[in-house]
Amino acid sequence: MYQAFLSFRYLRARPINWIGVAGIFVAVSALILILSIMAGFLAESRGHLRGSLADVLIQPHLDRPIEIDGQWRPVGTDAERLCEVALTVPEVAAASPHYTWYGMLAAQRRERMLSDPNFGDLSLVKLVGIDPELEFTVSDLREDLTRESQLMLDQRVADPDDPFGPIPGYEPDGRPLDPVLVGEQLANLWGLRRGRTLELVTAVLDAETGAPREPVSRTFVVAGTFRSMNNEFDLQTLYLPRAVMADWMGSGRSFTDVTVRLHDYEGQKAAALEGLGAALHASGFLHARGPDGWGELRTWEDFQRSMLAAIENEKSLMGIMLSLVLLVAAFTVFAILSMLVQEKRRDIGILTALGATPRGVLGTFLMIGFWEATLGSLLGLGAGVWAAKEINAIEAALSSAFGITIFNREVYLFDHIPTVIEPRAVALIVIGAFLATLLAAAFPAWRAARLDPVEALRHE
Repeated sequence: MYQAFLSFRYLRARPINWIGVAGIFVAVSALILILSIMAGFLAESRGHLRGSLADVLIQPHLDRPIEIDGQWRPVGTDAERLCEVALTVPEVAAASPHYTWYGMLAAQRRERMLSDPNFGDLSLVKLVGIDPELEFTVSDLREDLTRESQLMLDQRVADPDDPFGPIPGYEPDGRPLDPVLVGEQLANLWGLRRGRTLELVTAVLDAETGAPREPVSRTFVVAGTFRSMNNEFDLQTLYLPRAVMADWMGSGRSFTDVTVRLHDYEGQKAAALEGLGAALHASGFLHARGPDGWGELRTWEDFQRSMLAAIENEKSLMGIMLSLVLLVAAFTVFAILSMLVQEKRRDIGILTALGATPRGVLGTFLMIGFWEATLGSLLGLGAGVWAAKEINAIEAALSSAFGITIFNREVYLFDHIPTVIEPRAVALIVIGAFLATLLAAAFPAWRAARLDPVEALRHE
């Protein structure tokens, strides 16, 4: 019992001991905050790599015939029927056909484009033809259409449930133009507003020969903007009605790929790929399974395999490097307790003379490390988690107070400071700080336990 009493008394009586508590507090809170921000950045990067890719992407090779029951026949081109077959697979939750192509954007307000040396007259964009009611089931487009603008733009669609519907204030001179949804960043860059027109230019393939034809252009009207919270995606993507895309391309096909959302991607992706492959092959939409699997079925991770591996390695290396901060805090505790043992030689001698055992002396000084580890770790845990949750508010307050921009949202792919609090990582940080502090306190405590009482009292 006296170990706990004396250790806490030493901790309170000597202010320098609180430096050890402060060191652990700073190390734990900083580690939690930095690793949460790193995890958030990596998660956002992972989301950026994924982009608009759904859990599984079906890309049938429509230019090659398929063999079924010994007979060769064209691959099925009915997008609606393909989705129906996909939905018969138990792991599949939703499916939506796309018509994806690339083109060049030529907005009507050319004076800014021509006067800005950083941008040309044309901008490469990704054109995605969708059916909104189906797209809402596989992606976050519905939320993107209603998310609050980060750029103070009030250019959202009039009806998020019908984003290609009537456009307020748009009065065409003749035949109404086809609508297009524009990413908020792209709209801000080129001054595109709801009801404005823009011109898209692309090269299409000849339906018979497959050779590129002369570039063709078409004028559209902006139905509204969306914000996906991925700046690069919002700079490069435009949504159009799928039927309009198919008519514009004139290739004879109504889709290029089908996106699929699974009930449980992590747990069901292998079974879903096999189920989808077998069902779609039997229905005439996919070619036979090859030695490496279904070549026309890919998860979004297959598209970004090398980059995802690099991200995971970066996260692991960052965790190892940041853990060195704990060693600094532990060394602080070691130095403070070593000084304490030297100063309390008389107390140690008196305790030993009164009957305290070496184990009791060891426990007394080890208990000081225990109090420092407990207080520092718990306070650091609370502060680190709170700071990780409120980092954007903290950043805004500091930027306003000091008149500087701490986080430049134009530099990164996202418009906020992302954080992901991982319970396992937080637990490892707290436990690691606690154990490191106890280990740092063990050597000074061991020296105190080995101190000879006669030597301790000789010069007192």
